[in-house]
Amino acid sequence: MIDININTPALLFPAITLLMLAYTNRFLSLATLVRKLHEEYNRGEKEKNILHQIKNIRSRLNLIRYMQSFGILSFLCCVLCMYVIFRGWMEVAHVIFAASLLFLLTSIVMSLIEINKSTKAIELELSDIEDLNKGNIFTDIFKSPES
Repeated sequence: MIDININTPALLFPAITLLMLAYTNRFLSLATLVRKLHEEYNRGEKEKNILHQIKNIRSRLNLIRYMQSFGILSFLCCVLCMYVIFRGWMEVAHVIFAASLLFLLTSIVMSLIEINKSTKAIELELSDIEDLNKGNIFTDIFKSPES
């Protein structure tokens, strides 16, 4: 079994902290968008896509909640792992550190899903402005500027 020391879980602290900051920023931008949509709805400015936007936002808010929860669980496991290493219970430390990595991985995968939903929300918003062609990365890169 690979030997870990107290520095091993401590290495995840900056990464988890930066992820949590990014997640919080995503949450705050969504909260601003929700407030804007709510004001528009109260003024009677009902857009064609408002229901789709609300569904998307609700789904993204749930994803961000779970992203943050798994990030916090990962952080807590790192702290607990450091304590267990300090006590000298190496078998338990390996299990807790593995759990921390799994929580972090789950959080990152959920973040990837949320980014995908965010992109779809932007495409939905743009669909009101222009008739979007269903492009992909290759058509977007190799498209001539005249078209």
